[in-house]
Amino acid sequence: MRIALFLTCVNDTLYPNTGRATVKLLTRLGVDVDFPEAQTCCGQAHYNTGYRHQAEPLARHFSDVFRGYEAIVTPSGSCAAMVRELYPRLGERARAEGRGGGLAAALAPVVARTYELTEFLVDVLGVTDVGAYYPHTVTYHPTCHGLRSLGLGERPLRLLRAVRGLELVELPGAEECCGFGGTFAVKNPDVSAAMGADKVRHARSTGADVLCAADNSCLMHLGGTMARLRTDMRPVHIAEILAGTEEEVLA
Repeated sequence: MRIALFLTCVNDTLYPNTGRATVKLLTRLGVDVDFPEAQTCCGQAHYNTGYRHQAEPLARHFSDVFRGYEAIVTPSGSCAAMVRELYPRLGERARAEGRGGGLAAALAPVVARTYELTEFLVDVLGVTDVGAYYPHTVTYHPTCHGLRSLGLGERPLRLLRAVRGLELVELPGAEECCGFGGTFAVKNPDVSAAMGADKVRHARSTGADVLCAADNSCLMHLGGTMARLRTDMRPVHIAEILAGTEEEVLA
């Protein structure tokens, strides 16, 4: 299978190791991974801030760049949700505004072929044991987009349970938001910080070494909270755990 890696802005700028881990993992599983260098932002930040019309050219560009691939895989639940859930809404709103169905038709080819990493592994490749090794105690935070928009459910947990050397412990209040929410954290800093502190307190109560998630934007927020609270717990993206082997533990 030939797939395209959609790295996303946050990962490209701040967490390139997550992209490298994703490529390493998929290649190990026999997937031919391409990285289209013309990729840019998917438009999520614009859309969520109220700049819907400004998000449309980015969505069209995304479709132009990725439409030729069998699958588009991203290590980001929020960006996958933007394509799968909100691109159709962009098309519907354009049609409702009398601008025709051109935008909807342009975006349709990529909507159904875009996958968050863990659902691609479980649903498309049909694997839960990816041959990973990670000798740490881990607790998993299901981010809002993965939990509510994509419905990832047990997929990330099934993958983590199959990792050799990994002890998975349940996170109290797992379904509660971490408080990041993109621009929510900027517009409501006090509420955001309080929610982050609650999430980190729950994570620390598990005794885990690592707080894992499938979205680095949430881990960035929680990692900053951990640093301010001077905890030894580390935030680690699930791709970096799953890409680890006994020869090379990545995180």
